[in-house]
Amino acid sequence: MSEKDKANLLAIQEACKKIRQFVEHVFDADAFFADQKTFDAVLMNFVLIGESVSRLSEAFKAKEDQIAWTKIKGFRNIVAHDYFGVDAEEVWQIIQHHIPDLENQINRIITSG
Repeated sequence: MSEKDKANLLAIQEACKKIRQFVEHVFDADAFFADQKTFDAVLMNFVLIGESVSRLSEAFKAKEDQIAWTKIKGFRNIVAHDYFGVDAEEVWQIIQHHIPDLENQINRIITSG
């Protein structure tokens, strides 16, 4: 793994950690959306994740193809370009079901790396 790829993986890892920390006091999508600071902070970290994914080498992404890199980058584009159309329930579901998996996969790659 190149140093550039590792740096981007570390950025993804940190953004996942921040997302989890930001929502640890939130219990559902309605409360998440109502807490505007948390909502904004989480969305910014989704943008950071997507930006970091776009900076990973194509060879690295091909090797680690079990991660949905295209979907992650696509979600970043939705957040960045259609901010007011972002569905809080959808974001909440991603946080609950996909961020832990992504973080685990990134941790595995970094430690085996």
